[in-house]
Amino acid sequence: MARTRTRTRELYERARQIFPYGVNSNFRYWGDDHTNVFVRGEKGYVFDADENRYIDFRLAYGPIILGHAYPAVVERVAQAIKDGSVFAATHPLEIRVGERVKRMTGMDKIRFANSGTEATMHALRIARGYTGRDVIIKFEGDYHGFYDYMLFSTALAPRAALGSKRRPLNVPAGSGIPNIMSDLVINLPYNDFDALERTVKARWGQIAAIIVEPIMGNSASVMPAEGWLQHIRKLCTEHGIVMIMDEVKTGFRIHNGGAQAYFGVRADLATYAKSIANGFPLAAIAGTEEVMSVVGPGSVSHGGTYTGNIPGTSAADATLEILEQQDILGSIAQRGKKLIAGLDRILTEADIPHVIMGPPQMFGFVLGLDRAPRDYRECLNSDLHLYERIMLEAVERGLMAELDFREPWFLCYEHSDADIDEALNIYADAVKAVKKTR
Repeated sequence: MARTRTRTRELYERARQIFPYGVNSNFRYWGDDHTNVFVRGEKGYVFDADENRYIDFRLAYGPIILGHAYPAVVERVAQAIKDGSVFAATHPLEIRVGERVKRMTGMDKIRFANSGTEATMHALRIARGYTGRDVIIKFEGDYHGFYDYMLFSTALAPRAALGSKRRPLNVPAGSGIPNIMSDLVINLPYNDFDALERTVKARWGQIAAIIVEPIMGNSASVMPAEGWLQHIRKLCTEHGIVMIMDEVKTGFRIHNGGAQAYFGVRADLATYAKSIANGFPLAAIAGTEEVMSVVGPGSVSHGGTYTGNIPGTSAADATLEILEQQDILGSIAQRGKKLIAGLDRILTEADIPHVIMGPPQMFGFVLGLDRAPRDYRECLNSDLHLYERIMLEAVERGLMAELDFREPWFLCYEHSDADIDEALNIYADAVKAVKKTR
């Protein structure tokens, strides 16, 4: 039975009169008929303006690690903001959260930011300031934020525009990005050992940093091939290049110490956001003493009116305290494994080729392939249309995950075994509905 969305549609029509496409982020636009207006979140659910409940596996693209409106976090924030929200001076909460981040990640020094975009942007500046070089290597399909340097060959890039794997082309993510910036960014295929080594050996004197998502968080959670991250680390060490691990999605989600602990690879700089504060605005740049030593007045610029803001740091203080004291991520992993096993069973019984990838706290999957893709280009060989059709049916029935296969499914601590069972029943019904029309 179709859900009533009368109030949701009314609000969306009002939004269209104010915001381009009725949204404040392009990724939130699902078309005029399917764009959502949510009024609240609770535990592992979101509710639209008509009070339709959805089991939420988008979790705001990953920040919600404990649960929507998690009481211990909300109460900590409510208490803290009674004394103010921002001071343009160091606050004890900043110090306490910085100590937690240092202890959990093993990094030496930390600076705060407000979003993953800001964190990676500042990390690039620090790397350039440290090395005295300008060029950055990134990887096709990796996403590092909404600023010009990194909006080349993201997960929005069409396959036909990427050029050959031997000599990839930089594909801008839309108009308004100066062409000249392309000269400072090299895109290479993920997991391509030879291409990376060949490029570094040819241009190492120009390369300030290699920035990498340890798991491809915008390409269905494609995993690093065995030795891939270690290969990056080795090349960076040999050629004086800064290794930046973009942990905006993996940090405090797949391991308390992030992907560096999960994979056993130490970066020079790492960036964190999303799960650090259970949905409140806070991010961090963390790094070694040596690399971070260049940050300071008259040296490398870093700042921001809201960096270390009280709502964000109080939320992070509560969130990281809970992660340290309880096996939150282990609990999430158990339910994630159950969800993965159920999805695998449903798709197998429906005779739909598929591959599920990534850790259970943030996994992804592709349809129409029988082996795991190694990079973004191989992801695009999957059946994107079938994935979206199934997800549209699932959303209509109350299971909320991204329509685009490239975004992982995220789980939070408040997702229960009953939620997983209900989600699997919904997904099974969605698959059956789509198969009837094929």
